[in-house]
Amino acid sequence: MPIYTKAGLPANDILKKEKIQIIEELENKKNLEQSKKIAILNLMPLKEDTELQLLRKLSTSEKNIEITFVNVTSYICKTTAPEHLEKFYSTFEQIKNKFFDGLIITGAPVEQMPFEDVTYWDELTKIMKWSETNAKSTLHICWGAQAGLYFHYGIQKHSLENKMFGVFEHKIQDKESKILDGMEDGFMVPHSRHTTVYKEDIEQNPDLKIVSESDKAGIFIVENKIKNQIFITGHSEYAVDTLDKEYKRDVSKGLEIQIPENYYLNNNPEENPVYSWKENGNRIYANWVNYYM
Repeated sequence: MPIYTKAGLPANDILKKEKIQIIEELENKKNLEQSKKIAILNLMPLKEDTELQLLRKLSTSEKNIEITFVNVTSYICKTTAPEHLEKFYSTFEQIKNKFFDGLIITGAPVEQMPFEDVTYWDELTKIMKWSETNAKSTLHICWGAQAGLYFHYGIQKHSLENKMFGVFEHKIQDKESKILDGMEDGFMVPHSRHTTVYKEDIEQNPDLKIVSESDKAGIFIVENKIKNQIFITGHSEYAVDTLDKEYKRDVSKGLEIQIPENYYLNNNPEENPVYSWKENGNRIYANWVNYYM
């Protein structure tokens, strides 16, 4: 089904070449009233890459979707052109009186900092509080999931001895949850993070339920009991080459980084990555739009 975006968004042309139905807002407003309205708070540094990844996944649902990209104003992004943000993004002040069917809060490269030390933490907490009344369902990703669990439920994050980096098998703990509808144990998902949340902390909170976890990567999906908040610690939205770019970036900087697990053919960085999570990621985002809105 079509996704409505702002006219001129660079991702539009790429998605159209991939046969994804993109309708620019100025081009056709006929179905906007029937569309699901989703705001994406994009905290990732390479915002255009994240835009493309999320729009790809959201396009697999059965709904018309109208997208509003949102950025924080208490931090100046140095890796995305200010002209891009000015043209294609809204601020919280501009959307705070609106209601959205869905809100996505992305990850961010600040996971090794205490939450309160993050420059935009105060602004983010206002948005997370606002989401309780102004978004029917909020999907938190990676650091966004850890931030949401901490803000809403007091769940602490914990540093890992080694970065969780690669593509890992997962199992379903809550067979009744619709977010994994149509999926079976053993599905693959990428992770790229230095911190984690503990299973026992989630289990001790009566308002939370573990939907999925991995023997290697730990907790993957947590839902609250009223199912208007979903916390996903991995990156089912990642493109096939995202981990490859992260790995080669760190190698070029001389940083200590292990080869991402279960990712390259024959575990060889000279070989192509294996896109083992594509359909799983599609299904998770389609389920979110189809069942939670």
